[in-house]
Amino acid sequence: MGKWYVAAKKADFEAWARRFGISPVVARVLRNRDLTEEEEVRRFLQGTLADCHSPWLLKDMDKAVEEILRAIEEGVSIRVIGDYDVDGICASYILTKGLRTLGAQVDTAIPHRIHDGYGLNDHLIEEARQAGIGMIVTCDNGIAAAPQIALANSYGIKVIVTDHHEVPFSMERMPEGQKDSGSAGEQDGTEGASAWDKRTESAADRAEEGNCVRRELLPPALAVIDPKQEQCQYPFPGICGGVVAYKLIEALAERTGSPVLRDAMEEMLEFAALSTVCDVMELKDENRIFVKEGLSRLRRSRNQGIRALTEVNGIDPAKLSSYHLGFVIGPCLNATGRLDTAGRALELLQSGSATEAMSAARELKELNDSRKNLTLQGVEQAQRFLEEHHMEQDKVMVIFLPQVHESLAGIIAGRVRERYNHPVFILTKGEEGVKGSGRSIEGYHMYEAMTKVKGYFTKFGGHAMAAGLSMREEDIEDFRRDLNLGCGLGPEDFVPRVHIDVPMPLDYADMAIAEGLELLEPFGVGNPKPLFAQKDVVFLAGYKMGDNKTCARYRVRTPAGAERQLVFFGNLEEFGAFLETKYGPGSETALYAGRGAFAVSVAYQLGKNTYRGNTELQYVMQYYS
Repeated sequence: MGKWYVAAKKADFEAWARRFGISPVVARVLRNRDLTEEEEVRRFLQGTLADCHSPWLLKDMDKAVEEILRAIEEGVSIRVIGDYDVDGICASYILTKGLRTLGAQVDTAIPHRIHDGYGLNDHLIEEARQAGIGMIVTCDNGIAAAPQIALANSYGIKVIVTDHHEVPFSMERMPEGQKDSGSAGEQDGTEGASAWDKRTESAADRAEEGNCVRRELLPPALAVIDPKQEQCQYPFPGICGGVVAYKLIEALAERTGSPVLRDAMEEMLEFAALSTVCDVMELKDENRIFVKEGLSRLRRSRNQGIRALTEVNGIDPAKLSSYHLGFVIGPCLNATGRLDTAGRALELLQSGSATEAMSAARELKELNDSRKNLTLQGVEQAQRFLEEHHMEQDKVMVIFLPQVHESLAGIIAGRVRERYNHPVFILTKGEEGVKGSGRSIEGYHMYEAMTKVKGYFTKFGGHAMAAGLSMREEDIEDFRRDLNLGCGLGPEDFVPRVHIDVPMPLDYADMAIAEGLELLEPFGVGNPKPLFAQKDVVFLAGYKMGDNKTCARYRVRTPAGAERQLVFFGNLEEFGAFLETKYGPGSETALYAGRGAFAVSVAYQLGKNTYRGNTELQYVMQYYS
């Protein structure tokens, strides 16, 4: 269902096809990925690590390398402080292994989600002081930790920040007649503003301020490596924390010329790829290269922990894909940070033997299975809450589930958003007040909407599609009311948008095109699997498949008269209801009895399916109307 949009971007598709040995259909898909120049197409199809950007283009990279090498030479104890999600765990692994390979005295600390919260805090700084740590290197955090870094400085602990999150800022009114001279650059860190600080303003607020300038609030670290800084000239700022960490190790390898570190970086590529996929980075530019190169190494991984996770989840290493990273491997690592401590995931990756790794991998899988069950229960509770409070028609859904584990709020919000295609906030009981996570839809900038009601929050932050918050329980109903009053959403905003790459008859789609589409892998955010469409496909018969009969195969006839097999892994009940509504009662029964004659427009994906050694073309229906 949903509203369908057909891409109509122009290019010389025939020329691209001749130049790169691809079909015009594949060329059209490439143009739909916002590629305009032949060099961009070459990098997309044939790019290697040599096409990635130099680490030295990151602001402060030279300072960081100089300070770290001095600390290693002087025998200073270094502590890597990461985050409890996959990106933070992988970045911690990359930095710790890289520094250890260079002979550093280094250990790792990862905050506890419940007790510590995200990123640096005073407790972690105090622990570092007590342990005699002389240098902290952050990864996937630190850009918003000015007060904590100032505290570390007061103890004589040097700090290097590596991060990829947005830089906190303030808006300052300029004196009349004075012109802006640019970013204020590094601040003294005394204000301690952060991306979660309720003083952060939206674009609308800034417009109202008039003659104001935006001032970055950088933490007082020795070096701050974050491609989101205004003064950073890095060509592609959309990299994750794991890749920023990898870039630091790459720079250290270049400066030292260490062949041992160069060799270790082959394994680190695996974690740069895993970070990129699990942190939902767009698979464009060098992200695509990192994931492509990383997957090739993950399929023959050197890492005992990754090999064990692959085995316990029943994944054939040769067929490992970005899907497995994002929906199988990643969630197992994430589950430790959600329900326990992410240090266990790091221990898995650092396992010294296959036996040790298998034991830890089984434990992580069990934790993830538990997380799945808790998530399903949470989604069911959210559904009941909406029904009992008659909130299905709310434009912005605010759901309070006090018994749900706060670490699951974002996942549950995403599931409810998928069902209703409305912005959703899931609120839970925290150790202090209420905590919550939100997931949004196209057309609703969640963070800017929150800034309009920021008086309700003790902390908040996020971006267009996701956000986090803390607030008082007694403010929930007023928060819900004001969000809905000011959301500006209409009925058309709740209709899912389906983006079609190419209107292409099923008869035209052949094995050659399917094989050509494989050149576009890996697929993911920013590079979705291509979607094609055809009108008036007649559904003749169907049968349900799988142990639970949750998917189906249909025999269909194209407008040209040819018969094809169409597979559907979506909601069969909803498809049946669609047929009953469009063609009358009994239509669904007739279809599965082989008496169908129902014309349906379909949006489909094209691929290959191999079963018992036989490979055939496969059409997979994704949407219908």
